[in-house]
Amino acid sequence: MKRRQALIILVSIVVLSSQGLAAEKKYQRTAEKYSVPDVSLVNQDGKKIPFKSYLETDKPVMVEFIYATCTTICPVLSAGFANLQRKMGADAVKIRLISISIDPENDTPQVMKDYLKKYTASPGWDFLSGKREDIDSVMRSFDAYVANKMYHLPLTLIRSPADGSWVRIKGLMGAADLQDELAQITK
Repeated sequence: MKRRQALIILVSIVVLSSQGLAAEKKYQRTAEKYSVPDVSLVNQDGKKIPFKSYLETDKPVMVEFIYATCTTICPVLSAGFANLQRKMGADAVKIRLISISIDPENDTPQVMKDYLKKYTASPGWDFLSGKREDIDSVMRSFDAYVANKMYHLPLTLIRSPADGSWVRIKGLMGAADLQDELAQITK
């Protein structure tokens, strides 16, 4: 099992690294305004998180929608967050990374904790789950709702701490691209 996990992470890193070498961006970027619901979600430690206020911080916030048993785009998205934290080193605490489960029936706090451990997540990266209706509400607020988790989008959302606006990135990106996008919103 550990060998399989290491292989998934290695493949994800190779894919992300090769994307960073391409001269042309492989993702679509738009600026958006979102109104998020005032729901409570649960993090990997079983702690209730008031989602709306959790986003309202003086740090940039990055959000992705994943699930722990995904074997396609979720490992790549999560490897991007892991590599971003690694590249940023001590400065990684200056951003808030949030993975939101689209499979709340199976992504329990322990499953989410194990998932973050697999990606050697550092403090500042939370995996949130909750009631199905709350997760669906959050996904709808970000125009990311899909009825079947198998058809979810490779989507990263970045909130600017300056004005609360969002950058919506559709597609897969490497840590260097994530850093570039963060730099653009914190100018």
